[in-house]
Amino acid sequence: MEMVLVTLIGESQAKAGNRFYYLGPSLECRECRFKNVCFNLEVGRMYEITELRDVHHECEMHEGGVRAVVVVKVPMRVCVERKYAIDGSKITFEHAKCSEVGCTNWSLCHPFFVKDGDKLSVVEILDNTECSVGEKRAIVRAE
Repeated sequence: MEMVLVTLIGESQAKAGNRFYYLGPSLECRECRFKNVCFNLEVGRMYEITELRDVHHECEMHEGGVRAVVVVKVPMRVCVERKYAIDGSKITFEHAKCSEVGCTNWSLCHPFFVKDGDKLSVVEILDNTECSVGEKRAIVRAE
């Protein structure tokens, strides 16, 4: 059984289906008694709200307070070497070794919040793509 991931989000953003990027803890929240619930997500990852809970708290950072919500990680699109594009596989991500910033796949080959060495699971193979420097690459959804 998969573990439910509960966090707190501003009341005005607390709607099932809303997506957001978790950008990390705010310094203003260091002393808050709820910080462990707010800071339990992975920095740089997108989450989707799947369920609203009845729990509401006042919050110094959010006008109208915060609501407890259940979230799931949204798989991200990344571009990897084709030999690693295997549905269900676990990979160690490496940014493409190129400097072709104008390439249409640049943001997928160099995702902002993914570092070299991060472990990802391939959940879907979307497409093979041609690399401007000749590498065999594929676009996948990974988490």
